[in-house]
Amino acid sequence: MSKFQQLRLEGVTRRFGGQDALVDLDLTIERGEFIALLGPSGCGKSTALNCLAGLLPLTAGRIWQDDTRLDTLLPEKRGFGMVFQNYALFPHLTVWKNIAFGLQMRRLPGAEIRRRTDEAIALVHLEEQARKLPGQLSGGQQQRVAIARAVVLEPSLVLMDEPLSNLDAKLRLEMRTEIRRLHQALGLTTVYVTHDQEEALSMADRLVVLRGGRVQQIGTPEQLHTQPANRHVADFMGFRNLLPMKVVTTGVSTVVEGGGLTLQGTPVGDVHPGDEVVAGVRPESLRIAEDGFPATVEVVEYQGREVAVEAVTDAGQRLHLRAADRPAPGDKVRLAVDPAALLLFPAGGAH
Repeated sequence: MSKFQQLRLEGVTRRFGGQDALVDLDLTIERGEFIALLGPSGCGKSTALNCLAGLLPLTAGRIWQDDTRLDTLLPEKRGFGMVFQNYALFPHLTVWKNIAFGLQMRRLPGAEIRRRTDEAIALVHLEEQARKLPGQLSGGQQQRVAIARAVVLEPSLVLMDEPLSNLDAKLRLEMRTEIRRLHQALGLTTVYVTHDQEEALSMADRLVVLRGGRVQQIGTPEQLHTQPANRHVADFMGFRNLLPMKVVTTGVSTVVEGGGLTLQGTPVGDVHPGDEVVAGVRPESLRIAEDGFPATVEVVEYQGREVAVEAVTDAGQRLHLRAADRPAPGDKVRLAVDPAALLLFPAGGAH
């Protein structure tokens, strides 16, 4: 495996016919890191991956692997492994031959091809499927073949583009664990594209949140989960309740009003009396409490240990919360939120 200490993307930009798909992406990836590119459809995450892979030329910017400039090299000269959303397996070749294909293209000695292919098959637990064709495998098994085919080349970097999106919920969970296990066991450096924030939080060392081709925030899962930089990141990281409000007072506490509610929150950035803000709170941070504001329960969904509740305030504001007890639709409740859990984002915020 070609070892490197750092991979650097400097001002990486890609335009299609005058439209910005990716703008000024600056990112340094350390060897052994698992980086997730996260965001909704069309945010630029797959464009970034394809620029890194060499499948798309850059409009501007540079990519460096230590002191070697990569963006001028052909894709096959970069030494990266790639796992696609649709697996891209050869249907007429067995599992074993699919995995060995890249090694054969490099004209390695037969004994080494056999050893590395057998090791890769064992790594993804497909020994019993080695002689089968892809069409005889389940979706999860096909995904394992695609991963084995990427890692058998001992790449310096593995690029994964939404690799679990075609799998059912149970398999997605299993494969998440499997990919993370392989990443750690092989000491891989991985860049992983997903639109699923839970997937990204559970797997990545750092996340890069994109919107409209621009970076919104880069940080650890904990940083993005607890300290989203703006309302767009908050929305993507599970703050289902985003309420338009106006700042009344600032100081020891920041008081906001809107939609018939008066609440205290924690500003993210500078806010001043009279400013329009978006107040964000997670469902799990809203609680049923005697000293809260009134609301009426409308929808209750059973989710195991707790229930998901949708309630409506007297002024018609819809709110999502979680509850250990199971209220019934039509119940009158009172809701409260800790000021530290109510984040106040400037309404203009971000790109």
